Amino acid sequence: MATDPSSGMLDQARSFNLGISNIDYQQSSAEDLSFLEADSVDMIVSGQAAHWFDYSKFFPEMDRVLKKGATLALWGYKDHVFVDHPKATEILNKYAYGKGRDLLGDYWQQPGRTIVQNKYRDIEPPEEEWQDVQRIEYEPAARGRNSGKGTLFLEKRITLSDCMNYIRTWSSYHGWQEKHPDLQKREAGGKGDIVDQMFDDMVKHEPEWGNDENWKDKEVDIEWGSGLILARRK
Repeated sequence: MATDPSSGMLDQARSFNLGISNIDYQQSSAEDLSFLEADSVDMIVSGQAAHWFDYSKFFPEMDRVLKKGATLALWGYKDHVFVDHPKATEILNKYAYGKGRDLLGDYWQQPGRTIVQNKYRDIEPPEEEWQDVQRIEYEPAARGRNSGKGTLFLEKRITLSDCMNYIRTWSSYHGWQEKHPDLQKREAGGKGDIVDQMFDDMVKHEPEWGNDENWKDKEVDIEWGSGLILARRK
């Protein structure tokens, strides 16, 4: 059973054609799984969503539908790091969380983004309902691959061009774009958006990138910080 409050997200999931025939899709929120019977579920997994839940409603609903001894798994990832490029990582963080109209920090939806940045430590399964609570985290570092602390779940080798377009999928970028409709990315014929500005700054401070006129085609390794909560229903 796969759920999401957005019909569009469910349509996208169906379009992936995973070759798995026993998935039922249901439009619903995590706080209201009324289509499920009590004590009927062995495991519930949430990926990159738990920072938006209303925990005062979510945990009672999990307690209702999960069987005794069943597992709850909540996983989310935060910002990526250029593992071989500490200066680029510093610049990324400045643009991502700096305050002001021309940076992205004011455009994140809260408190969700802070919960993600804290690797889900703010989410506390109630002790009276949950046991065997485990937290598995990874905090990346810009000292080479696997140089971070914890258990690495998410990494990728990516071109700088693809990385720029990935950043343009951030919700904070879309908020910034609404406030700056006249600033379009250069690839679309515009004067340049905040991502162009961000990478202009990186190229100035990363000689390996700045000395290559085709720097957007350069491949780099990135790792994401993440947090996983595992809990068992009493």
